[in-house]
Amino acid sequence: MKKLTCIICCLYGLLTHAQNEIKGQIIDASTNQSIEGANVYLPELEKGTTTDAEGIFYLKNLPNGPQNFIISFIGYGTRSVYYVFPGNDFFKIELNPTVIEMEDIIISTPFHKLQSENVMKVDKESVMELKKQGSITLSEGISNLSGVNTITTGLGIGKPVIRGLSSNRVLVYTQGVRLENQQYGGEHGLGLSSNGVESIEVIKGPASLLYGSDALGGVLYINPEKFAASNAVEADVSTAYFSNTRGYNSNLGIKQSGEHYKFIFRAGVTEHSDYQTKDYRVTNSRFREVDLKGGIGYQNRHFKTDLRYNVNLSKLGLPETIGEQSTQRRPLLPYQEVGNHVLSSKSTIFFNSSKLDFNVGLIYNDRKEFEEHHHEDEDHEDEEHEDDDHEEHEEEHEEITEPALHMKLKTLNYDVKYHLPERGKLETIVGVQGMTQSNTNYGEETLIPDATTNDIGVLATSHIHFEQADLQLGVRYDHRRINVFSGLQKNFNSFNAAIGLKTNLFKTLTTRINLASGFRAPNLAELASDGSHEGTNRYEIGNENLSNENNLQFDLSLEYKSDHLEFFVNGFYNAVSNYIFLSPNGDFIDEDPVFVYLQDDARLYGGEIGFHIHPHPLDWLHFESSFETVTGKRSQNNYLPLIPANALTNVLHAEFENKWLTNGYAFIKNNLVFSQNNTSQFETPTASYQLWSTGAGGTIEVFKNPLDLVISMTNIFDKAYISHLSRLKPDGIFDIGRNFSIELTYRL
Repeated sequence: MKKLTCIICCLYGLLTHAQNEIKGQIIDASTNQSIEGANVYLPELEKGTTTDAEGIFYLKNLPNGPQNFIISFIGYGTRSVYYVFPGNDFFKIELNPTVIEMEDIIISTPFHKLQSENVMKVDKESVMELKKQGSITLSEGISNLSGVNTITTGLGIGKPVIRGLSSNRVLVYTQGVRLENQQYGGEHGLGLSSNGVESIEVIKGPASLLYGSDALGGVLYINPEKFAASNAVEADVSTAYFSNTRGYNSNLGIKQSGEHYKFIFRAGVTEHSDYQTKDYRVTNSRFREVDLKGGIGYQNRHFKTDLRYNVNLSKLGLPETIGEQSTQRRPLLPYQEVGNHVLSSKSTIFFNSSKLDFNVGLIYNDRKEFEEHHHEDEDHEDEEHEDDDHEEHEEEHEEITEPALHMKLKTLNYDVKYHLPERGKLETIVGVQGMTQSNTNYGEETLIPDATTNDIGVLATSHIHFEQADLQLGVRYDHRRINVFSGLQKNFNSFNAAIGLKTNLFKTLTTRINLASGFRAPNLAELASDGSHEGTNRYEIGNENLSNENNLQFDLSLEYKSDHLEFFVNGFYNAVSNYIFLSPNGDFIDEDPVFVYLQDDARLYGGEIGFHIHPHPLDWLHFESSFETVTGKRSQNNYLPLIPANALTNVLHAEFENKWLTNGYAFIKNNLVFSQNNTSQFETPTASYQLWSTGAGGTIEVFKNPLDLVISMTNIFDKAYISHLSRLKPDGIFDIGRNFSIELTYRL
């Protein structure tokens, strides 16, 4: 009995061992004055707090092992502090005043460092900054990032393009897991709302080492909003109005964090009518979206977990021709109903000097496409009035209750990484990632067959810190198996590697050099499609003899940063072997041209260059300018399709504060898009155009709580233009005209 009592006491002692804690003070390096409201955040734990009136912060219940503390505050340079627990030090941390924007931690790379410490160049932007520029949807906002564009089908459907590559060549991550939603289709959008999203990170170039197949062109990493600070409750309600579409986006959220448990919930609804160009409304570009997000987290000294769920239900019109002119919000035929469900779990087990991360995602995509039914016994070929009357549209709409195309895609993916104990200047991660996926058809039409896909990959990567440089390298092996229920079975294998170096040539000049290989296994549509693709007006036939796409990309980045001037230049060369593309073979099926999948070698090259000036003593005034270019060619010097035009962007930005307005800003932006004459065989050139936009906003106090105000106007002069990446371009349909928007967010 005494032995049992001793064992229980020992176990109790281990479990109730004094918790690691940290306490410190944040001060101004030039005045030694304490800084109230500074943010102290531990990205590995997703835990943080703010300093009190004396600049003091306090965090407890922290695990053993190394941690990075990120300290930030507006008007000061961001600090990263490395500390190994256990320990009981009192920190006194100095922040240096600066007019340079605050840095943030990069989540999409495995070692979670500040951008200035990262070997790989990653761009990051908050969703709030994108909203300030007047973006109506998340897809539209993404196109404001340097080197990123969007292939659009009207306003409601957009898919990202990174340096000329898109669809299954760009991988999207949300809630820490891989998003799968039939992204092969040109008219298949993200299926994600900007509500409840904090920031977006972009890896430009092959990231197969970190993410496997489909990251050949890059990664779009969408970070959800953080939980509330420790022992705090936060709530907000927001609404936005858009004049062009007479649309709105309203959402509300609440979150609370205790010492161990935390939760978050957000609900939003978006609705838009057909968007207006200078001359007409684009018929059936209307859409509606309902978005719900929820999450719960738990953390103790040895373990943390974060479980989140997002359901996005959208009803999207598919514009084809200019017809009915109205501000109705109910889509006409053809239209899509898409349900996108993402259930994710991110967990970490902390050991004394190492840790184990394991993420699991369940994604369920339910896609329905409704169109006019054409039965063989019908004889309506001579009815010339069927599109002339809105009531007839409505009656026909009521009769269509079953989708012509109905696919359900179910995906389970997992990502397990073990962070080995640090050995001096060496950090190493080994891991395994995988995915199992099934596609099932339920509609009367079939484009891609019922099938299963299974992926598995193993990787190892290291980050080595030298005195004057940082080196990152890694290797990876992947295997994919596709099993089509009609009998086709395919196996694909790939070995990839990456190496990168970051060094400071001078105190103010940083260079990054990266060389990486990537791959993409053919997807189900490319291998086995056999049917009419709604919205593209073509009949697609797969090619079971396709092999892996492989690429090798070289990146060079130079960054100069001083107190009042920042300058950057990024260049890349991307060689892609066995590039997969669609080409017509001259045949027709059901009056649609037949397109088949072929392969050829390709190369893409280009980059971005820009500068940011904030002259002294006018530190509140900022001028930013950037230019981006990309060229894509096949082996015979034929140009690749859907390559964005060169673009020059200039922004004049002012920041100000007074007694009644904080975080005040105003800007005017000019975006010059050059003509695109380097077109593929089946494209036509696109004329140049120039767009102006402006905006202002800030925070005021209402009933002792902050009210954020964002006002913007895009396409100020109501320019009639067509983007080269618009899928409505062959029909000569213009992009959106002038739009005025206002957004109010009240925080409790």
